[in-house]
Amino acid sequence: MKMNVLKGALATTIILGLVAFTNTVEKKQVDVKESTIQWEGEKLTGSHSGTINLKDGFFLMEDGKLIGGEFTADMTSIDVTDLEGDNRKDLMGHLKSDDFFGVETHKTAKFVITTVAKKGDVYGVSGDLTIKGNTNPIAFDLKMTENSATTNLSIDRTKYNVRYGSGSFFDNLGDKTIYDEFNLAINLKF
Repeated sequence: MKMNVLKGALATTIILGLVAFTNTVEKKQVDVKESTIQWEGEKLTGSHSGTINLKDGFFLMEDGKLIGGEFTADMTSIDVTDLEGDNRKDLMGHLKSDDFFGVETHKTAKFVITTVAKKGDVYGVSGDLTIKGNTNPIAFDLKMTENSATTNLSIDRTKYNVRYGSGSFFDNLGDKTIYDEFNLAINLKF
């Protein structure tokens, strides 16, 4: 009986000791109203650009260093900023259709950080990006300050079953070919 009590007391002491020395993980919420996601897609004859709203997001920080995070984009908010009138409306409708992002079925896209490595004044970040129900790994550099995080990255849309106008999948597109990669400029505010 004494031995069980001693074992219990020793186990409790070890657990309390470990908890006392465990680093605190902070969840740093992103201000979605102040944050921006700008996109640009290119084709043989030019390019188009626009924005996508962030629905929610956070970084996990430990002792002031990035260790994780998760972000959700509102794909229904896709906007075109380089066109006006009917041309803008038509392109927005096409981007929201099943030819591109199928936002009626896939209302959000999600990125979950899986690995972080400090590289000088930036972080090397890798994680899983889900677009249109398809998940693939991506990696990029992220510059982080006390109040913001920024990155520019390219995404191969064909990995997410967004193949409309892709010369990798369709022949004889000529000047209607749309490049497989689109670019994102992301500026997150805390």
